[in-house]
Amino acid sequence: MKICVYPGSFDPVTNGHIDIIQRAARMFDKVIVAVVANPNKQPAFTLEDRAAFLKRVLSDMDNVEVDSFSGLLIDYMHVKKASVIIRGLRAVSDFEHEFQMALMNKKLDDNIETIFMMTSGQYSYLSSSMVKEVAGLGGCIKGLVPDEILPEVVRALRKKGE
Repeated sequence: MKICVYPGSFDPVTNGHIDIIQRAARMFDKVIVAVVANPNKQPAFTLEDRAAFLKRVLSDMDNVEVDSFSGLLIDYMHVKKASVIIRGLRAVSDFEHEFQMALMNKKLDDNIETIFMMTSGQYSYLSSSMVKEVAGLGGCIKGLVPDEILPEVVRALRKKGE
């Protein structure tokens, strides 16, 4: 069974993330969407909320599992018996940082590969940070995050922006 892990903060999950997950699910037997507990970031949503959003949005995808972790991604990959890391790219500006992480992961375990997937063009400008900023300032984020979670995301981000 070919298992991949798509790690990220998903704070909040965007339609760009969903695009990558859906496409990866067509390529792999199992996709684990792993919400990262990153101590260097101050997320707008708790780890539990981010995982719950993903579970709700991805509930109809049989080969997709939502999980969370902290620590080294390579250690998590070993626990999950996964051999491929999926990373989404929006623009060339994402590549340098992602490339450095991929090389470090390769150094830590030469048997684990990283695949970069370009998001669909309609989401190339989209980031969780942009969603948080627009919603916090009262702007419309319809079409940027999944409809299933839109009201909760808007309510939480507008409250933080007040």
